[in-house]
Amino acid sequence: MPKSPPAALCPVVTEEPAPDPYAYLQPRRRTADRGLALSLTLVGDPRSSAIGRNAVTASLSAYGLTPYTWPAALVLGELVGVAGMMTPGQDLYVSARHRDNSLRLAVWDQHPRHSDPAAVTLCEERRRSALWLLDSVVDDWGGEWGVCDALPPHAGTRSWVRLPR
Repeated sequence: MPKSPPAALCPVVTEEPAPDPYAYLQPRRRTADRGLALSLTLVGDPRSSAIGRNAVTASLSAYGLTPYTWPAALVLGELVGVAGMMTPGQDLYVSARHRDNSLRLAVWDQHPRHSDPAAVTLCEERRRSALWLLDSVVDDWGGEWGVCDALPPHAGTRSWVRLPR
C-alpha cells in the first residue's frame, strides 16, 4: 500500500494515474449531430469579417461540418462586412447554428429603422446590392437568405442565410 501524504485525512490512498498536464490543450471532437451553436459579438469594423470567418471556420471543423467551410466563410464575411459598413463602430451580433441538416448564419446590426418610406427603400436597396456576391453563392448552394428587422431582444436589422446540406 502506498504511503499517505501527511496532510491526508484518510490514511488509505488509492493509486490513480497521474493526470495529463497537457489535457486542456487537446480539443474535444464534436459531431455534427450534437449541433453547432456559435454566438459572438464583433465590432462594426472591416477587420471583423476576418475574425468572424476564422471563428466559423474553426467551429465547422470542430463539429465535423467541413463541407460548409467555403460557403460559410464567404457568406459570413459578406454579412459582417456589409453590416459593419451600415453601423461602423457599433456592435454586431453573429450566430451560427446547424440544425435539421442545414447551416443557419445570422448577423444583427444596430442600424435603426428609418421613419421615411423613401429612406427605408433606399437603405434596403443599398444593403441588397452590396450583398450581390452572397446572393450568388447562396443561390449556387441551393439556400436562401434575407434581411429583416431584428426581433426582440435585438434591435436594428437582421441579415440571415440558410445553407442546406
